[in-house]
Amino acid sequence: MTDQLTFKGASEMPMISISLGNMDWNKTGAWRTQRPYYEDKTPPCSAACPAGNDIVGFIQKITQGDFEGAWNLIKEENPFPGICGRVCFHPCESKCNRGGYDEPIVIHALERFVSDFALKLNKKTEKVPGVRKEKIAIIGSGPAGMSCAYHLAKLHYDVTVFESSSLAGGMLRIGIPSYRLPKDVLDREISNIEALGVEIRAGIPFGENLTLDGLKDYQAIFIATGAHRSRGLHIPGEKGRSVFSGLDFLRKINLGKKVKLGDKVAIIGGGNTAIDVARSVIRMGKKATILYRRSKEEMPAFEDEIVEAIEEGVKIRYLVNPIRIQQKECMKRLECLRMELGEKDESGRRRPVPIPHSNFSIEADSLIIAAGEEIEVSFLPEGMEKREGIVLTQRDGSTGIKGIFSGGDLTSNQRTVAHAIGSGKKAALAIDCYLKGKDAEEAIRQILIGDGPSISIFRHLHPEERPMNPHIVTFEELNTDYFEPSKRRRESKGPVKERIKGFGEVTSTFTESIALEEAERCFSCGTCNECENCYVFCPDASIIKTEEILSHQMDYDFCKGCGICFSECPRGAISLKEEAR
Repeated sequence: MTDQLTFKGASEMPMISISLGNMDWNKTGAWRTQRPYYEDKTPPCSAACPAGNDIVGFIQKITQGDFEGAWNLIKEENPFPGICGRVCFHPCESKCNRGGYDEPIVIHALERFVSDFALKLNKKTEKVPGVRKEKIAIIGSGPAGMSCAYHLAKLHYDVTVFESSSLAGGMLRIGIPSYRLPKDVLDREISNIEALGVEIRAGIPFGENLTLDGLKDYQAIFIATGAHRSRGLHIPGEKGRSVFSGLDFLRKINLGKKVKLGDKVAIIGGGNTAIDVARSVIRMGKKATILYRRSKEEMPAFEDEIVEAIEEGVKIRYLVNPIRIQQKECMKRLECLRMELGEKDESGRRRPVPIPHSNFSIEADSLIIAAGEEIEVSFLPEGMEKREGIVLTQRDGSTGIKGIFSGGDLTSNQRTVAHAIGSGKKAALAIDCYLKGKDAEEAIRQILIGDGPSISIFRHLHPEERPMNPHIVTFEELNTDYFEPSKRRRESKGPVKERIKGFGEVTSTFTESIALEEAERCFSCGTCNECENCYVFCPDASIIKTEEILSHQMDYDFCKGCGICFSECPRGAISLKEEAR
């Protein structure tokens, strides 16, 4: 018999019901009609990341002050955090649920902060012993090739990278100006890949000094030679003097070679290459005008880059299409037509249509054609099927030739650094499966992030980890009552007059305090961050803190399935399902 409590008045009575007895006998969980449970769901940012970064995971590490842990987490999926933090087009931010509340998280700046913090600590990748006998050759040292090499080395393979240029990096080195991507950042992240045991043999062009017959000692080959051939305009006069291709111009600038330009430079194109060319021309002390045949809305270049180009003095003329290049002494006269927009074409953009009899001329001392890039196919082996300007592969990157895989810009029109990194990672997994006699398609399916195509190789290496629900958390699934509105932090940029004087980096890295403030804004969609709302609000005390994989667990002996924990979870990390009968 339990002791009896007596109260002298209402003021002494407890505000909640109490019991002095042991209630283990009364397992009220039997009343439950629905079951709450913790579940990692897919944050929309990670689902949108072509490189497959665990974005919520590394941001949580930042909020904890564990910057080294954040770096290690990023490096599980991506060997280039310093590069991506600077040049990625960050599609993750366009999908950030915080954007439905006020402003999205500045994810790329946080990734850059983590990378630069690791530099201060002199953090280096440790060598992984190559315990497997198979040797793998990788053709091309751009982001796809080096990503593939990185992950294969971590899988204990002996990897050799062949590069046609004298220095590794591919388009990262020759196609992106230093004011966006300093070469020391590139060199540092390539050296981290070499530290794993990857061998890089530079100055060996594929198809000339290197053939498939010369790679018979390798059990698998990954071809990622990129898209390094500039697309021509096919108009009269484009082979004349003072007419350059955008890629050739950037290659010379990035390798420290001199390029002789006149004072007035016209750049033809509307992509990132055209913007990079124009901003480089400005830094050479010349006047730069971009001619683009569509409107601003159809321009494929990144919006931030367009804004900065205009700030720096680049002029952009829209709905203009060149039809003839005429030389007059040392001057170039560019004959153009005015355009109007018609119906949408296969790219999803409105097709430019010439306006009859709208001819006019533009004078320029030099012309730079940056109208897109194409792949070079002449050196590719027979059996690799090509269509509409790309090499065709299976989802795992395999070609029609046994043991040969391909990826990056060679196999996709989505020619971004992040897509190339993801492509190389997927190829590494496929090669691993191929050499072990496993089904690559099934292995990829098991580790898709959301509905794909990005994958998490961490989950491939650590299958004991809790599986992630592919369901992508929507804004409506969050309880935003627990968040305060706040504006996203802006990266500081130098004064325009100073930054156009040379090729020094334009954007500054976040300070530690700003990085912490920005990281705290993250909703941690679909991921428990131990806010303990469930623990505090549970009326049955059915939430148990534990030292296991999960920080909290449900005690289903007493959980009545009221759903309060579900409704009060700010992050959508708790799910409800009907109790099995």
